[in-house]
Amino acid sequence: MKEELPVPAHPRGDAREIQVCMGPGYQNQLWLRLTTGEVISANPKTAWELSFECAPEGWRIRLNGSRLMTAWDIGPVDIAQPSDTSGMHLWRRIDAPSGDPDSTAFGDWRGMNHVYVVDLGYNSLGQQLGFRKVRPLSVDAATYVIQVAHLDGSGMQTITVGKDPARNDAHFSFANGVVTIAPPRGDWDLVFTQYTHQFYEPFLPYIVSGVLIDGGSTRVARIPSASFELVTLSDTLSNPFSQERDAIGFDWKEYSFDTGSYNVDADIVYIIEDATGFFHKLHFLDFYNELGQVGCPRFAVQAL
Repeated sequence: MKEELPVPAHPRGDAREIQVCMGPGYQNQLWLRLTTGEVISANPKTAWELSFECAPEGWRIRLNGSRLMTAWDIGPVDIAQPSDTSGMHLWRRIDAPSGDPDSTAFGDWRGMNHVYVVDLGYNSLGQQLGFRKVRPLSVDAATYVIQVAHLDGSGMQTITVGKDPARNDAHFSFANGVVTIAPPRGDWDLVFTQYTHQFYEPFLPYIVSGVLIDGGSTRVARIPSASFELVTLSDTLSNPFSQERDAIGFDWKEYSFDTGSYNVDADIVYIIEDATGFFHKLHFLDFYNELGQVGCPRFAVQAL
């Protein structure tokens, strides 16, 4: 057999520090590519309400969790008739923060002809954004068709949302229709954003600030109580990879009621396999910038 030539090792380089800021009130979502440390796209968290799975066989509809949005299935009622929110607090649902495809607020709506009351959540100032009603009608390999209306049944529209083959999800805004939010599939690894987490003691959906991953292209292993300098790829043998959307999440920091500020746990190290198949280790160093502005994660990342 012909002699093979050795492939040069991928240069590891030194760790580099990166800082991103989500803005006042955590108002922006920042989409980051790990290989360059570059924020390749940013948008206000209020720029969209619903996302639609774009795979040809995809059918799932999700809420914008950065706004604490919830949905309530009120059954096969007439969307044009007035509805109220009595009982919504008891029966509302969120999308699982892990991104579990079987735990969405809309559930498997296909063939049900149900109407959902959607709480639009809050803006970056904490102001409530109101309600809409949504009736998903159909989905095929290329498009979704939904009906939307105000809570009193007025303003009813039938909307077509096309699937974008370059992206995991298509996004929709009640104000602006179909909007471009996430970068194309494989172009990003992490999004710095607020999102809705489900606490269980007490049972409460609550907005947190942290990092979500592209679960279709990115994997994360969490190495607790570790020295960043000593962590190697072999540490994933005892700390397996996860593709859950909140595998990094928010709990690398903790709020101190004594100081009224966040403290970062630099001894939690994450090993991340990015969309291109390269591995990186990452740990957080701060949640404030040099001016003391909160919502500005600073972290070190190094190729493995």
